[in-house]
Amino acid sequence: MSISRENNLLNDKIVYDLTKFTHLDYRDHLACILWFAGCKMRCSYCYNKDIVYAKSGKYTLNDIVGFLRTRVGLLDGVVLSGGEATEHDLNSFCREIKELGFLIKLDTSGINFNNLYNLCESNLIDYIALDYKAPEYKYKSVTGSNKFEEFSKSLDFLIKGEVGFEVRTTVHADLLNEDDINFIIKDLKKRGYSNDYFLQNFLETEKNIGNIEASKKKFDKTKIENDINIIYRN
Repeated sequence: MSISRENNLLNDKIVYDLTKFTHLDYRDHLACILWFAGCKMRCSYCYNKDIVYAKSGKYTLNDIVGFLRTRVGLLDGVVLSGGEATEHDLNSFCREIKELGFLIKLDTSGINFNNLYNLCESNLIDYIALDYKAPEYKYKSVTGSNKFEEFSKSLDFLIKGEVGFEVRTTVHADLLNEDDINFIIKDLKKRGYSNDYFLQNFLETEKNIGNIEASKKKFDKTKIENDINIIYRN
């Protein structure tokens, strides 16, 4: 990247908002969360509607670097979330974060493989939470996108790589039933995934993209296969 482009990026207001402290989003670490503006996906259950549709945010990357300098020794890490953080080229920004001594966790749907690959190959990411949104046959109906192949490349890359990561799926029983989740479990096992698989409940809000409410169907955990270790999150 040219110096002028790098400087422009650091001065672009692409961080929609900042959560200054969390002990939940980066397991075993105290961290802050950066909510990056924009996402190509339109997941029905997504409650970050304002962030997904945003063209810009409140903070530049330089603003965030300034904030992080005040948190050296107080926080362990930085969570890159959104929206979709990998919509943006974050290599130079992440290098600055690492120089300050912070760990970096990335929350991603894996739909921008090249950016994900570059971050990992540059040793800039310490942990990744990868969203397996839906099986391929339901991917477009759930996410509003045709990005399954890009996600699939990201998943295979992470399984073969050295960056610690987890796979997670948001469960809304009207969108994904037990058979769908079992299909995902079989797919993960076939690919060689052996880490924990997190199933998290749909969070009902007034602002989700699909304007959907709580599921009318009941999700039956007893029908879920235990081929890999499953952890349920509320």
